[in-house]
Amino acid sequence: MSMAVDTDIVPDSEQRGLIGALPNAARPYASLIRLDRPIGAWLLFWPGAWAVALAGMEGRVEGASGWALIAWLALGAWAMRSAGCVYNDIVDRDLDRQVERTRLRPLASGRVSLKGAWLLLVAVSLIGLLVLLQLGRFAQLVALASLAPVALYPFMKRITWWPQAWLGLVFSWAALVGWAAVMGALGLPVLLLYAGSILWVIGYDTIYALQDLEDDALVGVRSSARALGRHARLGVAVCYALALLLWAAAFRQVRQEELALLGLLPIALHFLWQIATLKAEDGADALAKFRSNRFAGLLMFLACFVVGTA
Repeated sequence: MSMAVDTDIVPDSEQRGLIGALPNAARPYASLIRLDRPIGAWLLFWPGAWAVALAGMEGRVEGASGWALIAWLALGAWAMRSAGCVYNDIVDRDLDRQVERTRLRPLASGRVSLKGAWLLLVAVSLIGLLVLLQLGRFAQLVALASLAPVALYPFMKRITWWPQAWLGLVFSWAALVGWAAVMGALGLPVLLLYAGSILWVIGYDTIYALQDLEDDALVGVRSSARALGRHARLGVAVCYALALLLWAAAFRQVRQEELALLGLLPIALHFLWQIATLKAEDGADALAKFRSNRFAGLLMFLACFVVGTA
């Protein structure tokens, strides 16, 4: 399924680390699912873990609950993030050839054929199906409802200046699935948690998009970073502040005690650090701040666990 290509279009990331340890033939496929960059899977996973923790961990419907459910959601996040990466690269393969940061992706560079990419997409989607079968019926329906927004996401950067908002809808969906798996229904607490997560995603993906400002302008790709321009830092700050307010409202729905809101203090301080130290013109710093949201997700999980299980 691979194509013979010159070695000068093989990225350095395939020569070292986890991918570098794989057989040569497997490396471009591992790159296609971003095996060496698990940050996306972490960010997809955390909202689901938050919802399970805030709902109290113990399931009220048939199916996995507690830590077992969180483990299944972790596997599902990895599988669906992998599938999303493959699908996104299939849709964007022509655009990716025009952007310096993405031109060496396996499909864009020709190291993986289109047929090979589709077969890989089916394979990782089957892992997602395995996870789906562990959930209760209502949670399964909620999870399946995500397929339409997931399929539409790669096209958003062509039609709106705010594709990050659509990504927020997609990357926060696990919160709805996790809550439904525990409670057997949706409710105001998880809707507030979900809305806050959407704003969190808009914030951190705006930071991520700062890396590609020049290339995106050249090829006509739209993003919140381009829309905000020199106000990008302020835009991220507003998104994070609104996320915290919505999460505080979600906590109040679960626990009326004012002290419960103190659980949000560590993540609030982390957000403050991100914004205060962000160097918008430095792509490496933007990437580092984006990746730090993996830790932000952990802080939020701990807060949800304390509030949900106290």
